[in-house]
Amino acid sequence: MWETSGRLLKLLSLLQAHRDWTGGELADRLGVTLRTVRRDVDRLRDLGYPVTATPGAAGGYRLEAGAAMPPLLLDDDEAVAVAVGLRTAANGTVAGIEETSVRALAKLEQVLPSRLRRRVAALGSATVSLAARGPTVDPGLLAVLAGACRDRESLRLRYVRADGTQSRRLVEPVRLACTGRRWYLLAWDREPAGWRTFRVDRIAGTPSPGPRFPPRDPPDEDVAGYISRAISSSPYRYQATIRLHAPAEVAAERVPPAAGLVEAVDERSCLLHVGGPSLAEFPVYVAQIGFEFEVLSPPELVEQVHVLAGLFGRAAASSS
Repeated sequence: MWETSGRLLKLLSLLQAHRDWTGGELADRLGVTLRTVRRDVDRLRDLGYPVTATPGAAGGYRLEAGAAMPPLLLDDDEAVAVAVGLRTAANGTVAGIEETSVRALAKLEQVLPSRLRRRVAALGSATVSLAARGPTVDPGLLAVLAGACRDRESLRLRYVRADGTQSRRLVEPVRLACTGRRWYLLAWDREPAGWRTFRVDRIAGTPSPGPRFPPRDPPDEDVAGYISRAISSSPYRYQATIRLHAPAEVAAERVPPAAGLVEAVDERSCLLHVGGPSLAEFPVYVAQIGFEFEVLSPPELVEQVHVLAGLFGRAAASSS
């Protein structure tokens, strides 16, 4: 009896960890026969788990979504990660899930073993959550966008520009990105044709589904880097490239993805690509990052640095 129960739990854990399993793979993992695997799958179905089976050489077993949420099996690290994520969500940028996150966290902590409960409690007592800045987004909207990315389903949406004007778009969603303060959607815009990065909080209402679209190669192999460039420099009138005398991984810790893109050059230097509405802002911002730097472009920015250097030099001399 105990052996069977333990095997069922292991089978359930395997089905939750992978999308598809062949009967032979499950039998090898569990150390049983194919007949026992089929019998255990039937037991899981009797318990309410929607396990589907596909016959044939390419067939196998899959745990589908059911009408109700079944119990999940989590290992120690997964349980702690979920608890941390719920604590973060309770103070995040997704609107309306704060109370839900707290309820889910309370349920999780209630069933955690004492050794894990202490780890989660220590993290909670040592952490101070700061209020999220910036606009929040609706979790239902995020779910719609994520589903469209997964299913390659186009969406018709109303988008509000920075100046308040609205436009109707038919887009092919590819990726969602979160900078910690804002959510962005990378999508192929049907008209005008081209890649666009949309701020999710500026999507008005709920998008309506459109036709499915064939796979399309993303605009760059480094999708995260592309989105970072799109939101940190491309929208602005002025773009600058600056060499920082610091390793890329060190500089990236001080440059948020929405503020600039850091590109490695060698072990001791990197390039910073930034954008802004005024050249006068760049020297001050880059100086605040805290590394020695050189301006590579545009030439007008070099002159701006000389002007500010003179101002700061005279201020320092008069204060000494």
